[in-house]
Amino acid sequence: MIPGNDGMVGSAHPTGAVGYLQSPGAIRDRTRALFALALADRLQHFRYHPEALPAAAAYVLAVMQQQYPQGDIPFHSRWRHFEVAGASRLARLEPELSKLPPLEQARLKVDLAITSVLLDAGAGNQWRYVEPGTGLAFKRSEGLAIASFHSFTTGLFSSRPQAPWQADASGLTQLTPAQLGPAFQVTDDNPLLGLEGRVALLQKLGHTLGQFPDFFGADLPRPGHLVDYWRQQAEGNRLSAVVILQTIVQGLGPIWPGRAELEGINLGDVWPHPQLPDTGPGSNLVPFHKLSQWLTYSLLEPLQDLGLTITDLDQLTGLAEYRNGGLFLDLGVLSLKDPAAADRAHPPDSPLIVEWRALTLCLLDDLATHLRQTLGLNADTLPLAKILQGGTWTAGRQIAAEKRPGGGPPIQLASDGTVF
Repeated sequence: MIPGNDGMVGSAHPTGAVGYLQSPGAIRDRTRALFALALADRLQHFRYHPEALPAAAAYVLAVMQQQYPQGDIPFHSRWRHFEVAGASRLARLEPELSKLPPLEQARLKVDLAITSVLLDAGAGNQWRYVEPGTGLAFKRSEGLAIASFHSFTTGLFSSRPQAPWQADASGLTQLTPAQLGPAFQVTDDNPLLGLEGRVALLQKLGHTLGQFPDFFGADLPRPGHLVDYWRQQAEGNRLSAVVILQTIVQGLGPIWPGRAELEGINLGDVWPHPQLPDTGPGSNLVPFHKLSQWLTYSLLEPLQDLGLTITDLDQLTGLAEYRNGGLFLDLGVLSLKDPAAADRAHPPDSPLIVEWRALTLCLLDDLATHLRQTLGLNADTLPLAKILQGGTWTAGRQIAAEKRPGGGPPIQLASDGTVF
């Protein structure tokens, strides 16, 4: 935490501000600044109802106990979406995977996780994916996961026909909507929101891989070479989750389109809010790093499989997306000051969305405190990554389905395929 002017947390120097805004501590600092305004009922768009939080915590706890009656909650990660409908897609690859050295298996899984997570922005209410072989139909995150899995295993992201199970710089930069669309079964009758944005994101990933050889390797750059970098950063086989996150934020920063910048550095999922004072470079910006944090959570298991112990997991935050945010709106913890605002779509840089996401992260922390006290657990035994899985994301989806046909979010989002 770097004290700045007027008691705000920040830095008087842009370089320091960039490093600060890339940290999980900045996420909590800046979102709490907006939460303090909510406590004083001074936010423009939302009103906070603290009396409703205990009931929301009880609702989430009931969902957790229904989903995981033995308490064996896994991390909220992309791997859960590969396991839907009672089958692990990765297990189907195991006979071939087991022939590879453990290090290459980890690289492959990181290639898969990163490309899949980057393709996971909201799909819209109409799109669905029918899985080859099983004929099962999936929508939303599960559909995007299964579609990206099959795209990966058929070599869509690889430039080497002899090594289809990888993503590399050349394969990603050459990807086109004409390739990804059919792979995701997109038609006029089966539209996918932000198809071009998703392709552009993967193309930018391909270009970015070559810019950071320390992270992604100099010879055939791949996302999976991050495994080699993190093994070097580990001390005694212990690796901080904060190091993983900051590597992702720095290494993938250039891929995000049209984001706020400081000193020419793309900050990623960081947005201005007019009620934060402008006391220096970046002082009015609120970082969320939603996809980067979810990606961090999704990379824990491959790294653990290599024998690394992940530390500092509690320093990461919840995920500022519409399932967690919708939970608090649908359960009355938050309300819109102008109910008509729910009838129109809002872009991610709108103050309304920034407020909603900020309040969501603070409420996830507060709800986690309720749950741990109720269960007699702590941040080590019940980390946020498990509460999200157990948990708030599932509960948000469940209450949305009860409230609205199709189970969409309570606030409409104008997504370009790179944020939500």
